[in-house]
Amino acid sequence: MTLYTLSYRGDFYRYYLPENMDIALTLGVLVVALIAFIFEWLPVDITALAVAVVLIVLGLVTPEEGIEGFGNSATITVLAMFILSAGVTRTGVVQIARDWLIKYGGKSVTRQILVMGGIVGPITAFINNTAVVAIFLPIIEDWCKKRNVSPSKLLMPLSFVTILGGMITLIGTSTNILASGVSKKLGYGEFGLFQFTALGIITFIIGILYLAFIAPKLIPNRKQTSGDLVSDEYGLKDYVTEVIISPKSSLIGQTLRQSEIQRKFDVDVLELIRDGSQFPQPIADKVLNAGDILLVRGSSAELLKIKDQKGLEIFPDVKFNKEDLETELSEGELGIAEVLILSNSRLIGSTLKDLRFRQRYNATVLAIRRGEELIRDRLGKVPLRFGDLLLVQGPKESFLGLQTTRELLVMEQKELDNLRTNKAWIALAICLAVIIVAAFDLLPILVTALVGVILMVITGCLKPGEIYGAVRWDVIFLLAGLIPLGTAMDNSGATKWLADALLSLGGNLSGYWILLFFFVATSLLTEILSNNASVVLMIPIAVEVAKSLSLNPYAFMFAVTFAASNSFMTPIGYQTNTMVYGPGGYKFTDFFRVGGPLNLLMAIVTPILIVLLYGLKP
Repeated sequence: MTLYTLSYRGDFYRYYLPENMDIALTLGVLVVALIAFIFEWLPVDITALAVAVVLIVLGLVTPEEGIEGFGNSATITVLAMFILSAGVTRTGVVQIARDWLIKYGGKSVTRQILVMGGIVGPITAFINNTAVVAIFLPIIEDWCKKRNVSPSKLLMPLSFVTILGGMITLIGTSTNILASGVSKKLGYGEFGLFQFTALGIITFIIGILYLAFIAPKLIPNRKQTSGDLVSDEYGLKDYVTEVIISPKSSLIGQTLRQSEIQRKFDVDVLELIRDGSQFPQPIADKVLNAGDILLVRGSSAELLKIKDQKGLEIFPDVKFNKEDLETELSEGELGIAEVLILSNSRLIGSTLKDLRFRQRYNATVLAIRRGEELIRDRLGKVPLRFGDLLLVQGPKESFLGLQTTRELLVMEQKELDNLRTNKAWIALAICLAVIIVAAFDLLPILVTALVGVILMVITGCLKPGEIYGAVRWDVIFLLAGLIPLGTAMDNSGATKWLADALLSLGGNLSGYWILLFFFVATSLLTEILSNNASVVLMIPIAVEVAKSLSLNPYAFMFAVTFAASNSFMTPIGYQTNTMVYGPGGYKFTDFFRVGGPLNLLMAIVTPILIVLLYGLKP
């Protein structure tokens, strides 16, 4: 028996392996992909594309099957929903909800979470939850300052509320839409827009009650509203100081750019003081004179190197207290702000040095907060990640440019003058029309969503160039790369093999316990992998098991779909958790402390509700 034979299919030669070898290869690719996802060797979307390419090269899928994810109805629907969400946010519809939040929030944390959940949750049933969190993050932070509440008390509930709210309708998350696409591929048709809404509303209410009455007792005050931003949270007191250019300094007569001290040493010059006058950025072309004072960010070791090599004198008596340092960094035209790196940012994976961040944005990064980790040394060499919180200093007008970019989020609530508020009701009407037409099955959600995109542009709610920036391309490429993996699992027989293995282990269990097993297994998988990957892998296996036991396949698909978004235990399991990780000042274990019980609660109630609402028998 030969290991493989060479055959012809279409215009493509592939290796046909014996069935058991196909299964082994497919599962091997799956295991390597899981490891790559966990250890983040590459961004998840690039890993997914690499998986698709490997499957094609190994002959486990045809080239056509390998790229079918890009034309899959689920992928295109998700793309369209991103654009519709952008149309709603760009016209200020969500700002109306913000006003309600501020008006009715009250003073107690419990009431604030209930009001926030009642406003934000329903919004995320129809608008992408990462977009909602990006809008409400600065709103919640500003609200907390006014109410003297620690942001850590509300930002984690904000993330969890959007996750729960996204499960109310089909279009609430990309995971739901992808699950609907998998269902169609398996021969069960697409999910209806409100097919699992009853389940979503009940679990949402249960989750809100937990977050309002129990979670506040578990969430620590990680971030103080009254604490000084620089000294207390970023520890810059020992990293910012003043140096004077001595008469013997080699820097005299050179511009800051010519001196190359910011390139050769791990320091940043924040401003130049000459004869009592301050010169903020940009100062790269200022000629340095004897007696000039430079406000610099750098470690003691780096400052000593500059002192020895360039003839600078460190002010020994400059001991900033918190108020003085805050004033020094934000005096006059200068300001300091926190800036969050969003998931679709082109900055991800690059360093500040590679990006020429100071030149591009006319602002200097003073420190980077990555979850509970604080980075203050060698900032120019640190590859940036999604969710990193940058403390930046520069002219206040530079922050307006940062605020309008779609890659960064300034964590300071400001009114944006460029919101098209006169188009708000048009955008809302378009979205309602998309929902109503799809709800009555007059047209598929794919068609109504695409029509909605065109109407958003025609009516001026979005400019043509804005639709490309509105799309989360990392999600689109992730979906496109994962769909061929599901095809390979089916083609090779790996799905049936895994289902048979599970049946042999738990075939004597009742239908409920098997349903519970899939819910728990998917929940754990999504914490270390991704919700979309979990759906692609687990739904076919769950359906195969349901068919073998003559159980309701929809019950198992709903269990996997809800479990894939049941991600509360880690800050990396769901993207909204990552977004609030740094701004909330959380520790990694805080998510397990608060999200663990919520995961357990959902694991208990969701399978029971599925049995009651949809039944275990077909």
